[in-house]
Amino acid sequence: MKKITIAIDGHSSCGKSTMAKDLAREVGYVYVDTGAMYRCVTLYALRNGLFTDNGINEDELRRQMDNIHITFRFNAEAGRPDTYLNGELVEREIRTMEVSNHVSPIATLGFVRQAMVAQQQEMGRGGGVVMDGRDIGTVVFPHAELKIFVTASAEVRAQRRYDELRQKGMEADYADILKNVQERDYIDSHREVSPLRQADDALLLDNSEMTIAQQKEWLLEQFRKATL
Repeated sequence: MKKITIAIDGHSSCGKSTMAKDLAREVGYVYVDTGAMYRCVTLYALRNGLFTDNGINEDELRRQMDNIHITFRFNAEAGRPDTYLNGELVEREIRTMEVSNHVSPIATLGFVRQAMVAQQQEMGRGGGVVMDGRDIGTVVFPHAELKIFVTASAEVRAQRRYDELRQKGMEADYADILKNVQERDYIDSHREVSPLRQADDALLLDNSEMTIAQQKEWLLEQFRKATL
């Protein structure tokens, strides 16, 4: 069976990462969480005082981009990859609301996206990869053999994010999360560089009312069709 590239795009908190990880594990592919990469840049900027009252210190962040090294290591106990920033495990830190509230402005910066896309394309060279994000099927891998665009209502996505944070023992407020989801939707869809949009040849998956099992079966069916 030929190895293909699978691009999964969509709105925030749609469960893209979870479905991409599960699909990769099911079919024996490598999973790359591109959203985690932008969250790492955001965490780095927060830690190094690059957010000011006037926004992001873009010139300084540009100068420091070469200092930002992101890697993924498989966590056998958790059954998924963990994210590392400059050798430090930051899987928990990059999922906080502080990072969530700052990541969209970072992701709109052209030089940040250029650096991340270059790393992503290198990771996906040769196929056998499942990658999720905002612009995988439109920018990173426009010729991917299987493209999926995932969406769900803002309210459903906010509830999922709230439940996820609470299960991890982290503080969460539904109203704040819903506001963040709506703001990120607007920013992601209206940014000048690589705006979030469904590729013309992407399959639409609205998982608002789907169970995990139904979603998994749908994804595997699309994979089987793409690899015939």
